[in-house]
Amino acid sequence: MPIHLRANKEDYAPTVLLVGDPARSVRVSQMLNDSKMVSKNRGLLGYTGKYKEMQLSVQTTGMGCPSAAIVVEELIQLGVKTIIRIGTCGGIGEHIKPLDMIAAVAASPFDGTTSTYLNGEPHAPYATFEILDMAFNAAREKNMKLIFGGVASVDVFYNPFPDYVQKLRAKGIIAVEMETSLIYYLANRSGLNAASFLLVSDIVGGGGEEFTKFVSDQELAQAMDRLISLILDVSHEYSSKTQ
Repeated sequence: MPIHLRANKEDYAPTVLLVGDPARSVRVSQMLNDSKMVSKNRGLLGYTGKYKEMQLSVQTTGMGCPSAAIVVEELIQLGVKTIIRIGTCGGIGEHIKPLDMIAAVAASPFDGTTSTYLNGEPHAPYATFEILDMAFNAAREKNMKLIFGGVASVDVFYNPFPDYVQKLRAKGIIAVEMETSLIYYLANRSGLNAASFLLVSDIVGGGGEEFTKFVSDQELAQAMDRLISLILDVSHEYSSKTQ
């Protein structure tokens, strides 16, 4: 039994949805049938249930790569095969708007955790193409817009440097968040399938104007439910073909 996820291998489905917020873990569990809690230690809530008769799990990672690293390492110990993040991000691409939905093709590791794993060597943590392809087709069927691009995973939410957004934008990065590079790295290293889908909760300016465009909590919750519903369908389809 892992140190933090006080669970056994049979408690988790082969496919696990990763969310930072414990409340989002609860919300996903409410969209599953016969859901049961399998982890609660340190507030890292985890649930397993059924979606269209396929077993799926959802697990809280907490905020940031250090916490996510512990959770993903222990999920690997527990034998999971696919990890799919559902989270929020700050938009920085010139064409990105609040409530846009982003599929992270790759995640640049601007965080200390992934850099520690890499020991200073270059690497571009990347998603599993087949999951992204299924998401593209599912979104098109639902008449939903899904933007594909590169994101940056960072450690500092309130970054004090006024030019950091401009530097990331100049590299073609369209959003910043705090977990995907680590999730992709561990998946790449361990032969897992992985993807990350992000809802733009705000537009990030940088420096003294960090957050320039917000949406209401109600708008964010409604959009997140739509994203969760999309990814549940994608997870079900992918799991059906790989399990």
